[in-house]
Amino acid sequence: MFEKIDPNTMLRLKKWAYLLVFIAPATLVLSWYMASQPGAASNLWAFFPLIFIFGIVPVLDYIIGKDAANPDEATQVPSLNEEKIYRVFTLICFPVQLAAIAFAGWVFVDGNLFNSVGQLGWVISTGIVGGVLAINVGHELIHKDPKLENWTGGLLLATVTYAGFKVEHVRGHHVHVSTPEDASSSRYNQSIYDFLPKALVRNFLAAWRLEKEYLQRKGKKAFSKDNELIWWYGFSALLAVLFFVAFGWMGVLFFFAQSLLAGLTLEVVNYIEHYGLHRRVLENGKFERVTPAHSWNSNYLLTNLLLFHLQRHSDHHAYAKRRYQVLRHYDESPQLPGGYASMFVLALIPPLWKAVMNPRVEAYYQGEMDQLFRENKRVNNIASNA
Repeated sequence: MFEKIDPNTMLRLKKWAYLLVFIAPATLVLSWYMASQPGAASNLWAFFPLIFIFGIVPVLDYIIGKDAANPDEATQVPSLNEEKIYRVFTLICFPVQLAAIAFAGWVFVDGNLFNSVGQLGWVISTGIVGGVLAINVGHELIHKDPKLENWTGGLLLATVTYAGFKVEHVRGHHVHVSTPEDASSSRYNQSIYDFLPKALVRNFLAAWRLEKEYLQRKGKKAFSKDNELIWWYGFSALLAVLFFVAFGWMGVLFFFAQSLLAGLTLEVVNYIEHYGLHRRVLENGKFERVTPAHSWNSNYLLTNLLLFHLQRHSDHHAYAKRRYQVLRHYDESPQLPGGYASMFVLALIPPLWKAVMNPRVEAYYQGEMDQLFRENKRVNNIASNA
């Protein structure tokens, strides 16, 4: 639908369309309102944000189509980088996220709308919204140098108790992406259910190890005020205390449950972003440098707007500090057959996922399948030595 629009026109249209990110928390309010109506199927409405993001959005993605517009490096990128409104969009996500989880916690504990099934749906829905608003936007901000943005990214991640991502993602994932050393890069033929527990545990431990090593290089102690992870997880603990004061132990349960669901949402997206794509081993035994070929790209317009161009992941990994509004689409990058919303659902069904994605991975290694199996051997060796 939008693929033939002039690139300059597309950039102008997209400027304010990034506010679509706030549809995610708005679905929580809509769900609560509809569930409150007389005769409403309250428990069903508790699942509405989940249904909207993974049911309605994929359909709209295919109807609306793709966005092929890239900003001109010489004439447009410099001015786009300087426009403060793009930074404002991301920064205001922090107070909105705080309001969203506070509101959702109140609804959960109130107990007048949902039975246990509805409460489960409400927690899942809140976690999914947190994945969109807290982790996705937090991811954008932790790559930025200005302290206001960088710290806001940490605070966003702390609202879902996933602050380790701030350290591990930048210092670990971006260094080791698409190699066996990276727990966030899923392997060829690996199922999501094998990937998730390993990623959750390894990434948490890696964050503390990386921060310890960083502080040791500076001659500082790991357990000290200089350890940023202590501050971020301290903020998460403060939020848990506030939820206890406001809502009791059920509030604390809700806070950590929505945090877990948000973290799982992130790791499913990690699984999608790098499935089966390995950096080739060079003749000297080292891995090739990271290029746009080492991440799956998706250029569906709607989900790109909802996720601040996260789906232009190939450009992000090649140029990590590049701001979301100037991320580019590469035709030569490996292309997903759908947006993240539809691929998320597909990933949860391993036989379908492998039927769709394995041929694409094999096409990536066309003429050099030895590289694919060489990488699998390295994974097995690392696992056996761990």
